[in-house]
Amino acid sequence: MDLNKVMLIGRLTRDPEARTTPQGVAVTNFSIATSRVWKDDQGTQKENTEFHNVVAWRRLAEICAQYLTKGKQIYLEGHLQTRSWEGQDKQKRYRTEVVADNMIMLGSRGEGSSPAQASRPAQKQTATPAPAMAMSEAQPTSDEEIRIEDIPF
Repeated sequence: MDLNKVMLIGRLTRDPEARTTPQGVAVTNFSIATSRVWKDDQGTQKENTEFHNVVAWRRLAEICAQYLTKGKQIYLEGHLQTRSWEGQDKQKRYRTEVVADNMIMLGSRGEGSSPAQASRPAQKQTATPAPAMAMSEAQPTSDEEIRIEDIPF
């Protein structure tokens, strides 16, 4: 039995970049940072930050592009995927990224969001992944704007 599963809680390091493939499929790329703090043998506090490249597809890509901003804290589930290509210098390049299957926004609504959203009353989001529906399966793709009421969290 094999398992390829990633679960991360981190903050976006940049605003998401949304685009559409030539076949019309929505795709959004962004990165998140996760930090780990520990004490070494001498009792000195150490910290290490990892940066993760993330790609979301279809409906989840649309939601990420519309609601995520730099600094926003999220819970992310997905799997690792490594892709390769040949660069302009004819060297083979590799990139390992997290392909998002589910995302939950954490923190208050005003945290890491635009000023217009910050004026709304804060509402605590939960990080309980069990009852959350997979975003990529939430609704069929459409051209209409995504409304906050349509998001199942």
